[in-house]
Amino acid sequence: MADRPAGLRVLAVDDVPLALEELCRLLREAPEVAEVTPAGDPISALRSIQARPFDAVFLDIAMPGLDGIELASLLSRLSDPPVIVFVTAYEDHALTAYGLGAIDYLLKPVRADRLATALKKAARLAAAGPPEPAGAEGGAAVPRRRRAPETMAAIRVETAGRTRYVRRGDVAYVEASGDYVRLHTAGGVHLVRMPISRLEEYWAEAGFARVHRGFMVALGAVRELRSDAVGGLLAHTDLGDVPVSRRHARELRARLLQAARSGELDRDRAERADRSPRSERPARPARPERRP
Repeated sequence: MADRPAGLRVLAVDDVPLALEELCRLLREAPEVAEVTPAGDPISALRSIQARPFDAVFLDIAMPGLDGIELASLLSRLSDPPVIVFVTAYEDHALTAYGLGAIDYLLKPVRADRLATALKKAARLAAAGPPEPAGAEGGAAVPRRRRAPETMAAIRVETAGRTRYVRRGDVAYVEASGDYVRLHTAGGVHLVRMPISRLEEYWAEAGFARVHRGFMVALGAVRELRSDAVGGLLAHTDLGDVPVSRRHARELRARLLQAARSGELDRDRAERADRSPRSERPARPARPERRP
């Protein structure tokens, strides 16, 4: 197999010829980029992606037929999707874009520093490499890399005909409820149709730990570990005590210690404190889901 180029393979998508030409020019001048392929509409973009792999796709949102949001949704379902960067003249789609896993959202006209930031993110993710092939002796393939921390940075919540977005950084812990999850935030509890195992795939490398078959907790939201009345372990947060099963206890302690040593824990807590309301709600215990 031929070696891949030493740089990003980028697909640029925009239905306005002049805008596409300018975007391609900026990308070709960037040191992180090895190849740029233009596509003047979403269908051409899909054909290009079917013909060859790309590390990143820079795409406009307002396009006829299939818009950029719909195209990004299709790309996110690929077995090894490219990273997505939106390039648009509209500010009001940012939360939707990040909810789809976009790593950045650039406003036209594109500034050189913002483009450089997006490309650095894309290059960092591409450097993680593709999934390893199956072993020569017929062993199972090594699981593909986990999704990047930028993925699913916001989750869409539908309530009474209204759509809102809950930021990952506002969630203290997640509670499973069948095929749904409850996102516990200082602003309330939000019900989302998604199994907790799937959300774990998205958030495991973004500071969340699975601590129980029915719970995930944000490491930065954990104030302390304490014992309950029967000797079980609880992760205490400002929004409640989250049960920690025995099989997850050692891993949780290790991740908290690692995060504390690296300074990640302090940064996360500081960011959460900046976003939280001044008057906090009293802590309440989180009850595990009952077995049928």
